[in-house]
Amino acid sequence: MNTSNKPSQETLDKWQNDPANWKLFVFYINKEDKRIFPPKRSKLGWTINFANPKSILAMVGIVIAAMSIVKLVRFIFPNLWT
Repeated sequence: MNTSNKPSQETLDKWQNDPANWKLFVFYINKEDKRIFPPKRSKLGWTINFANPKSILAMVGIVIAAMSIVKLVRFIFPNLWT
C-alpha cells in the first residue's frame, strides 16, 4: 500500500471509535478500512473487519488450521480423549 493512500492514525482511531462501524458491539464492519485485523475497541487484542473479503478468507483459514491441528492430535494420540 502506498503511504500516500494510507489513512492517518487519527482516521484509523476515528473509524475504530465510531459506533456505526460496530454491529452488536462486537462485529467491526467498515468498508473504508482495508486492515484485515484492526484492534478491538478496548485496545486489548484484535478483531476481524468483516467488510474486507480478505479477512473472511483469513478467518476461514484460521478455523481450518485449528480443526486440522485437532484432527492431527487425535490421530497421533487416539487414546487421549477416552
